[in-house]
Amino acid sequence: MIPTWKNLADEVRAAGSTYDVIRRKYLSRLSKITGRNVIVYYSGWLQKLALQQVYSGFSVNDSDKNGFMAAIHRLDRSRGLDLFVYTSGGDTAATESLVDYLRSMFGNDIRAIVPQLAMSAGTMIALSCKEIVMGKHSSLGPIDPQIGGIPAPGILEEFQQATRDIQLNQATIPLWQPIIAKYHPTLIGACQKAITWSNAMVTNWLITGMFEGEADASAKAQVIIDELGSHALTKSHARHISLSKAQEIGIKVVELENEQKFQDAVLTVHHACILTLSTTIACKIIENQIGVAYIEGFPVNTQ
Repeated sequence: MIPTWKNLADEVRAAGSTYDVIRRKYLSRLSKITGRNVIVYYSGWLQKLALQQVYSGFSVNDSDKNGFMAAIHRLDRSRGLDLFVYTSGGDTAATESLVDYLRSMFGNDIRAIVPQLAMSAGTMIALSCKEIVMGKHSSLGPIDPQIGGIPAPGILEEFQQATRDIQLNQATIPLWQPIIAKYHPTLIGACQKAITWSNAMVTNWLITGMFEGEADASAKAQVIIDELGSHALTKSHARHISLSKAQEIGIKVVELENEQKFQDAVLTVHHACILTLSTTIACKIIENQIGVAYIEGFPVNTQ
């Protein structure tokens, strides 16, 4: 039977752009190598820096759940999941909900792959998995929560310093007053709650995931929380945590370089995703190895 115009149009749409074809080819190849499901979770925040002031979709948010629902729907969940994470982070509540959903689908059989950067909430997602694949070029980041783009622990540290200074010398009151006056009435409490929430959440994920069944799971989780959740230690929320540092603090890391065929397949998928984000209007990609994709794009002004 000769395809109709509609049949051909549907086929073209299903095939996608050249970038889609190439990306899906190598996603499928990686899945065949590992025997596992693969989903990429990519944000174009680095590739589209100029859009960060006008587009909020780069961060981890509740809309991402739609993409994961579509990507997981037809998968054989008994094969587990290799989850590529490439993001600068995002909303804590959305991160918690996303991890809960992924675990309800795959249990503890989720492996995070960090081919370059998984910062902030991206690190939290990675820590919820049974292990993290990292290369020598890969980085995780601190997990201290942010309030209006400012580290919550940093706000508490400043407030505590002001309290100490004023108690020791009331002459410092005029120095601190204009700073403290800028604080919202509930800011200090919000910071304390955000820190408690974030730390408790990741601690639970580590105990029930990466260290499941281990007698010293709580102690191992606490070491990681103390390191990655401490603004005093990391100094900056943008701090890059290398493979060797991750191993040093007890994170279960699989070194990407250990298996050449796997390394080549992972990096090819990564490069294909970065090329898509760099040269098309795509701002976020959630896609599996059978070609089911949820791609958000920023509309191009044609006027």
